[in-house]
Amino acid sequence: MATAPRPRTTTRDPEELAHRLTAWLGARLPGAKAVGVTVPASNGLSSETLLFDIEHPEPPLRSCALRLAADPSAYTVFPVYDMVRQYRTMNTVARRTDLPIPKVQWLEEDPGPLGAPFFVMERVEGRVPPDVMPYTYEGNWLHAASDTEREHLEAATVGLLARLHDQVPLEEAEFLALPGGGDALRRHVTAQSAYYDWVVAGLPRSPLIEQAFDRLEELWPRESCPPVLNWGDARIGNVVYDGFDPVAVLDWEMAALAPREVDLGWTVYLHRFFQDLTVAFGQRGLPDFLRRDRIEARYAELTGHPPHDMDFFTLYAALRHAIVMLRIAYRQVHFGEVALPADPDTLILHHGSLRAMVQGSYWD
Repeated sequence: MATAPRPRTTTRDPEELAHRLTAWLGARLPGAKAVGVTVPASNGLSSETLLFDIEHPEPPLRSCALRLAADPSAYTVFPVYDMVRQYRTMNTVARRTDLPIPKVQWLEEDPGPLGAPFFVMERVEGRVPPDVMPYTYEGNWLHAASDTEREHLEAATVGLLARLHDQVPLEEAEFLALPGGGDALRRHVTAQSAYYDWVVAGLPRSPLIEQAFDRLEELWPRESCPPVLNWGDARIGNVVYDGFDPVAVLDWEMAALAPREVDLGWTVYLHRFFQDLTVAFGQRGLPDFLRRDRIEARYAELTGHPPHDMDFFTLYAALRHAIVMLRIAYRQVHFGEVALPADPDTLILHHGSLRAMVQGSYWD
């Protein structure tokens, strides 16, 4: 699926992390030990995850997952990792909704123990649709499922978004408001523009990404876009499923106040990203799964809010994903894993689909 090895994500030593984690845990819970400390193979490209069990007569949690802010010496994907914000978001969603949110047990703001802030939450057993190789490829549990089973998972996952957006009172999510002027959508796009400027500082700029920003202005919604609490990375790869039912909603580092359609556009496009890659590599993929029309119809049925301006919001999702992909590619350049090409747009894995969206031909 890629032309280079999986990008390097850390300079940390896993064994050293395990020793430091045991020392920290013993101070929090005298006599406790962290055992079976592992770094999952599916560890993401941004924050890091450690899995471990607590050995103690009466542990508050037995099986744990630790989310650690990105290694600052590893050319991080994002400029800031606010673990307090993530911790607060998960607690707010757990308190105000019926979504399955893992219990967050401890927040450590001091970077001393592990080199960066982190929090510890319960580890929920189940299965997650894989990213590598993606679930649209043959050979994984979701691809092997029946159409009925996938339809069940799809409906349940759209239901997560509907309930999240409807159940969290806006005043309790104000801490997620982004800085700047204008409404929530304008602030969100402005923040993405600032992120892009950070990514390309001292490096070649992307003409395609800049064309996409220009196209956004042409497609800007005329209809009002009131904000709700957005999950941010709203995709099935961040959900743990028991069978085909969600049992844990993970990864809240991109949460923000934004229109409902920002989450919906991300859900639609991130599936299309995997589907397009799968087709390009000669497989059929899952063309009838997580289709845009079905997601929009299901969401409208559940919330009474028919999604609008989805050409804008799917383009915005593809644009945001392109900035992340460009940062990851520049990290590979930084670590000598790939050479810097003459055309920086070729570093964006989905440059073809993003260009088609900019041109208005993608959904034809």
